[in-house]
Amino acid sequence: MTSLLLGEQSPDAARVLVVGAGGGLELVSLATARPGWRFTGVDPSPAMLDLAREAIAPFAERVQLIEGTVSQAPAERFDGATCLLVLHFLERSERLRTLQAIHLRLKPGARLVVAHHSPPEGRAERWMSRSAAFAAGTPADQASAAAAGKLMTERLPMLTPAEEEDLLRAAGFVDVEQFYAALSFRGWVASAQ
Repeated sequence: MTSLLLGEQSPDAARVLVVGAGGGLELVSLATARPGWRFTGVDPSPAMLDLAREAIAPFAERVQLIEGTVSQAPAERFDGATCLLVLHFLERSERLRTLQAIHLRLKPGARLVVAHHSPPEGRAERWMSRSAAFAAGTPADQASAAAAGKLMTERLPMLTPAEEEDLLRAAGFVDVEQFYAALSFRGWVASAQ
C-alpha cells in the first residue's frame, strides 16, 4: 500500500525519506518494489539500524541510514516520505514537530504515508486489547489481551483519528485521507503543500 500511494506522485527515480527506519523491513519492501528509488532512513536506535544494515544489504547502494530523528535527516527536498509505527510513541507536541520536520523536507505535492495506533475516541483500551490479541497470533486468553491493551493505553500517548488528521493539517499537509483501518491501527496519506 505504501509503495502504491507514494508511487502515485513520485518519479521513477524518487528520493524517499523513511522516518523510523527500524529493522529495515520497510526499506527492503520499498526497495524491492521500486528499483529506481533511493532511500534515506533515520532511526534513533543504533541496535535497530544494525538490523536494518543487515536487512538492506542487497540494496545498500540505494539506502543511506542515519542515526537520529528526522531533524538529523538531510535538509534536501524528498519526493515522498513514510513514518510507519512511530508516531504513536510521541506526545502530541513532539508528534507535531516531527510532522513539521518531515513537511520541511518534502517537495511540494510529495506524499507522506503514516500508520500507527489510533483507536476510536472513548474506546482505546478495548481496541488496543483486540490488537494485542491479534498480535499474539494464537487464540489469546482474554485476560492477557485485556491487560496488554490496558498497559498500551496507559503508556502510549493515544490520539483519536480526528486528532491525527488535525495534526497532519497543522503540520502543513493537505489532501489528508485515511487509507487503512484494522483494529487499533490507522493509516493516512497526505500531500505536502
